[in-house]
Amino acid sequence: MTIGAFSATTGEEADTITEHVRRLRRRLGRADLRAVPEARRALRELLLHWGKPGRSEIAELLTSELVTNALVHTDDDAVLTAVVDPGGLRVEVRDFVARKPEPRTPARDEDTHGRGLLLVQSLADAWGVRSHGVGKAVWFELGAEAA
Repeated sequence: MTIGAFSATTGEEADTITEHVRRLRRRLGRADLRAVPEARRALRELLLHWGKPGRSEIAELLTSELVTNALVHTDDDAVLTAVVDPGGLRVEVRDFVARKPEPRTPARDEDTHGRGLLLVQSLADAWGVRSHGVGKAVWFELGAEAA
């Protein structure tokens, strides 16, 4: 059974549920940081009965980092996609700016800026950046079991 779909042409958002795979897809408006808590809430609902304790909280944290980076550093729209199955989760935030992000070590006197990709790098089971025609996708994966 499939519920919902996403139209790339209209930007409508919808979630898809099949027997073993659940998918979340959201279009994020340019510089709209209100999308960050909404993305966390939607992911929390998607992961309601998934993984060992603590895995969904890590996924929420990493998702909010990727969404925030896309909205703050690209000055363009982005698309969040999360796919979960019994074995794992893959979250991808696609934007439309080709410049690739690089993890950096923040200066000691900086506040919380500059730590997002370091968190992703240290907490995700895998992560990366994939180029596409008009931009890039930054992604991470988490297994359902704790590392």
